[in-house]
Amino acid sequence: MQPLLTRGAEGLEIRWPDGIVGTFPYIWLRDTDPAGFHPQTGERAFDLTSIPLDITPQSVKIDADNLLLTWTDLDTQSRFDLDWIKANRPGQTRPDPADLTPTPWRGDLGAGGVPRRTANGIMSGGRELADWLDVTKRYGLSIVEGLADNKDAGIAIARRIGHLRETNFGLTFEVMSKPNPNNLAYTSDALPLHTDLTNQELPPGYQFLHFLSNEAEGGGSTFCDGVAVGNDLKAQDPEAFEILSTVTIPFRFQDSDTDIRGRKSVITLDARGDVSEICFNAHLADILDLAPGTMNAFYRAYRRFMEMTRDPAYRIALRLSAGEMVVFDNRRVLHGREAFDPSTGFRHLHGCYVDRGEWDSRLRVLRRA
Repeated sequence: MQPLLTRGAEGLEIRWPDGIVGTFPYIWLRDTDPAGFHPQTGERAFDLTSIPLDITPQSVKIDADNLLLTWTDLDTQSRFDLDWIKANRPGQTRPDPADLTPTPWRGDLGAGGVPRRTANGIMSGGRELADWLDVTKRYGLSIVEGLADNKDAGIAIARRIGHLRETNFGLTFEVMSKPNPNNLAYTSDALPLHTDLTNQELPPGYQFLHFLSNEAEGGGSTFCDGVAVGNDLKAQDPEAFEILSTVTIPFRFQDSDTDIRGRKSVITLDARGDVSEICFNAHLADILDLAPGTMNAFYRAYRRFMEMTRDPAYRIALRLSAGEMVVFDNRRVLHGREAFDPSTGFRHLHGCYVDRGEWDSRLRVLRRA
């Protein structure tokens, strides 16, 4: 049976035999005409300003497996494959292989529950690379094992995904205790849980930390899933959740060469209202400039969030060895470390960032196969 067509004043209704109904505004049909896209690049070439907004077709019909429209004032015909137009009917989000539902985790995940994959498997590409991209995005965290003992090994994994994100710390960076540090990461002090570079206009996405040496006493790595904390805060304290997801605060990093400032909410929600990002770094938070009437409520919510991230119920601790690399979503998973004693051994990490868009792009391309 063929679909049933019904013409309206502003659009066309198509009712398929399986009960699915689509409503297609005429302006959308003209703008989405497959002939209006470049045949090689797939980019839209059609100029919307070349037609009136109230355009209507002269005739509409179904011919075999196609919808055909002839336009009144242009003597132009648009042809749509019926399966394609059904799948892309207005109101339906285009399927996205990279739109993965997060798997929130808490302290009971433990070090043993963190997904682990091998460097050789990831570098081989194909299914093993896609599997690692998938599981890391779902958990926001994974460990790569079996890296060679050189700085290039971790970077090669990151480049398997896409372009590296350069920051004011460079394209790559070294994490070790050193004199005259311009960041707490370059000391032997403890680092409370945080997300990196909250002062940036767009904080980096995935962070790669390749352990080249971890011989010093102390220095254990800690992690916390911001999605789990945000979800629980929403359930337990809706007022605090509302404040942290709507009120923006200033962040700032400055040294002799830079002064980079940004303003963000601690919790960001996606179009569905779900927690999609965490922006939390007490060390980079600038002087709060909120209105006095908002200040006390914000501090209460901010402290509540901070306390939850430090609660063992949400935190896991790992001690990574040379040849291992932790990879995590910097805009979801908070990370930190215990203090260490540099006189007891060397602790040296080599790191870089890859933005979320690069990660998702590689996942989509791999899923085509």
